[in-house]
Amino acid sequence: MTPRPVPRDAVLIVNAHSRRGQELFNDAKRLLEEAGVRLIASHAVKDPRKLNRTVDKAVEDGAPMVIVGGGDGSLSCTIDFVVGRDCVFALLPLGTANSFARTLGIPLDLEGAVDTIANGQRRRIDLGKIDGDYFANCAAMGLSPMIGEGIPHRLKRYLGRVGYLMWASWCLIRFRPFRLTIESESGKETVWATEVRIANGRFHGGVELVEKADVDTGELVVQAVIGRSKTKLMWNWLSSMMKLKAREATVEHFHGRTMRIETRPRQKISIDGEVLARTPVTASIAQCAVEVVVPADPVDPTPPD
Repeated sequence: MTPRPVPRDAVLIVNAHSRRGQELFNDAKRLLEEAGVRLIASHAVKDPRKLNRTVDKAVEDGAPMVIVGGGDGSLSCTIDFVVGRDCVFALLPLGTANSFARTLGIPLDLEGAVDTIANGQRRRIDLGKIDGDYFANCAAMGLSPMIGEGIPHRLKRYLGRVGYLMWASWCLIRFRPFRLTIESESGKETVWATEVRIANGRFHGGVELVEKADVDTGELVVQAVIGRSKTKLMWNWLSSMMKLKAREATVEHFHGRTMRIETRPRQKISIDGEVLARTPVTASIAQCAVEVVVPADPVDPTPPD
């Protein structure tokens, strides 16, 4: 069956509080219109608390496509409003890590992202859920929520990933490992862990950490950095950034459609970069939940025999 084309009419909604949102709003609007995308409305949302309401209203009013610009947190909290609706979700990666865009193969520069929206294709993808709260790419517990919850906004805004590394070093000093228990269809297991990633996509923090996860597999992958060593956690991050095979020795993977996750002591959970939950939780998959816009498949120049 031939997939339906990407809508040409859309509502543009940019989180102007994100690292580059305000700066790039006007450029995004201009480039989209030049590319042939007809904007029904456009909003630069300066108060992040109004972002969900703005997206919800656009979908409720019948927008065939919403284009959301912001970081992973903005994309994750707004994609909920297109679940079960006849509305396509498109994204402009304007954050720091842009893990969701990386997972979908969307260019991180504004021009490339706009070109994807104008000339790309629809793709139906899974979403993860933490106790019923949808997430697009990855939830995490351990060091990541400590970093995400406490990082000063100015440090994140002006230094980007360098700021993240500086804050992460400070958080590492205060961090403690924890006991992790996962119960799924395969059974129940308890291990020591320093970080846990509940993944619907390969990227977390802008780094490809969970290669076995993807947005259309019909299952979640829980990746635990096992043991009690902080040095081992740092080695996991470093070896993942360098794509070394040695990183596999630092982790254990759990697969399933539904998994009960408990920790001792209780751990905060960041969902696509925003701290929104706390263990114990049930993680599950919402299969084929939404349609997003991704780059078009390359055309094979070789003619058939």
